[in-house]
Amino acid sequence: MASAFFNPKAARFWPALGLAALTGSRATVGPAFLSQYLAGQALAPGLAGSPLRFLARPGTAKALKFLIAGELVGDKLPKTPNRIVPQQLATRAASGALVGATLYKAKGGSAVGGALIGTLSTVAATYLTYYLRKGISEKTNTPTALVGAGEDALVLAGGSALAKGLAKR
Repeated sequence: MASAFFNPKAARFWPALGLAALTGSRATVGPAFLSQYLAGQALAPGLAGSPLRFLARPGTAKALKFLIAGELVGDKLPKTPNRIVPQQLATRAASGALVGATLYKAKGGSAVGGALIGTLSTVAATYLTYYLRKGISEKTNTPTALVGAGEDALVLAGGSALAKGLAKR
């Protein structure tokens, strides 16, 4: 049973699922942490010649870190739309698809399969984190921005742990 976590399919599936789920909370987090990981590795044979290889460039990793900072601030602004409105949901779904497709391709799998896993995981996590944040805020009478700051900390810690786990494989 434990060997199921060390086979090539699992080496793609679990990290893609995790990074895509974090993307449901913050749209730039999954691509940023995946890019950070890929930029520190030799270019995976699956990405050579692929349009997805842009995520393996150090400049992309740096740019995505700046986007995370902007998203963390923007998320707390009163006029920022909810993550479940169609435009926000579509952005997150596309971001999750990118994460899944790129990770699967880098690990020798199907980009289409990875994109599907990334999209589904991101959409599910988007709704889960939206209602969780809203529920915590309402039940504890805590401003959503404060709950969001806690969410930020969890998402960044999760992304960092996933990137470190990928680097160890």
